[in-house]
Amino acid sequence: MKGRLIIVSAPSGSGKSTIIKWLMEQHPELNLSFSVSCTSRQPRGNEQDGVEYFFLSPEEFRQRIDNDEFLEYEEVYEGRFYGTLKAQVERQQKAGQNVVFDVDVKGGCNIKRHYGDEALSLFIQPPSIDVLRERLTKRGTDAPEVIEQRLERAAFELSFAEKFDRVVVNDDLATAEEEAYSIVKAFIEGE
Repeated sequence: MKGRLIIVSAPSGSGKSTIIKWLMEQHPELNLSFSVSCTSRQPRGNEQDGVEYFFLSPEEFRQRIDNDEFLEYEEVYEGRFYGTLKAQVERQQKAGQNVVFDVDVKGGCNIKRHYGDEALSLFIQPPSIDVLRERLTKRGTDAPEVIEQRLERAAFELSFAEKFDRVVVNDDLATAEEEAYSIVKAFIEGE
């Protein structure tokens, strides 16, 4: 059976990656497989090429764009690209895996537009910009000026929530995880 597609988008710091990780680790019955995206940014912390992302130079990324290899891509910041390879998704779907996309809002909308009802689009929303600022600061991975860039972008990204099939407000992580689980499970089971 062909795998289902689950798109998860959110402003940076909203808990999207944490929720996806929890779904994959705590609910193996969902048969979720992470769609590894490409990026032209440098790895953070312990990130490994081919695990969290395929890390490409901006030149390599542009070449793949020219070759029409991406399902979607976005230049999120100057010279910083993110994108999803078509071949990667097709391979995983054919293997019967339910593919999870951890993408920015524009990428999420593009994938949803491409697949329509074959994909579920889920938006993880922070309770407020102030809470988001606190989370990004506590994370300790970005310089203050980068956090400010992320917050400016977050205000823009929040305007996309209504374009998604479902919105989960991550005010309490455990509650948001359970809500995401119920939504994803129902979609996979065709309810």
